[in-house]
Amino acid sequence: VQLQASGGGLVQAGDSLRLSCAASGRTFSSYAMGWFRQAPGKEREFVAFINWSGITRLYADSVKCRFTISRDNAKNTVYLQMNSLKPEDTAIYYCAASDRMITRSRYEYDYWGQGTQVTVSS
Repeated sequence: VQLQASGGGLVQAGDSLRLSCAASGRTFSSYAMGWFRQAPGKEREFVAFINWSGITRLYADSVKCRFTISRDNAKNTVYLQMNSLKPEDTAIYYCAASDRMITRSRYEYDYWGQGTQVTVSS
């Protein structure tokens, strides 16, 4: 599976952004998908997870109630809607695919996109 993330940009605190991650390959619907982010000098951290069907969704506490993960298997795409953005959300955002049933661990994701920069100014 090859992943291509897009939709990042420079926004002000309180604004919204929607990230997209387009996947190639016919097996996209069999993978669970996750979003991670990495700020300068910090480790890559879990943001959100969605299972293959879209029924199970998990979020990091720091983004719960502000971010929403979704997927469209017909379009081979997973999304991350980010509302009420804060300066601390500034990071490179990565999408990733896992064949695990449910996981928050970056070590259990097998395929990664190239990342898209999100910068939130105060």
